[in-house]
Amino acid sequence: MRMGTDVLSLRIDHDLLERLREHAAKRGMSVQDYVVRTLMRDDFDQRFQTAVEETERFYGVT
Repeated sequence: MRMGTDVLSLRIDHDLLERLREHAAKRGMSVQDYVVRTLMRDDFDQRFQTAVEETERFYGVT
């Protein structure tokens, strides 16, 4: 597994950027940290949901 960082550049709407700034500021975070944390949380949520669904299929839960 490769460790390190890469750069992702995004072009986003001004209104969206302002909303991101507001959300980040409420949490005392930079916009970059807020976006990364949100993406990581979403990724975890998706992986967790997949694990739950696979467990339910394994045990035959509907």
